[in-house]
Amino acid sequence: MVKYKIILEPAEEGGYIVSCPAIPGTYSQGETVAEAIGNIKEAIELSLECYREDGFPFPKDIEVIIEEVEIAI
Repeated sequence: MVKYKIILEPAEEGGYIVSCPAIPGTYSQGETVAEAIGNIKEAIELSLECYREDGFPFPKDIEVIIEEVEIAI
């Protein structure tokens, strides 16, 4: 079993956009949080299948730090 962090963001048109920072180019979306999570799991599995087929090691999860910064405008 491998765990990866994901990032969920509300989409402007509704629903959610979700990505996996540890695996560049692995994105998905969904109308609900649950659907978006299910879709990114599938996208991650497909990406890892390509890594396996090409003989590359699986990417390691990365530390994701979320901070807010205040900007005077």
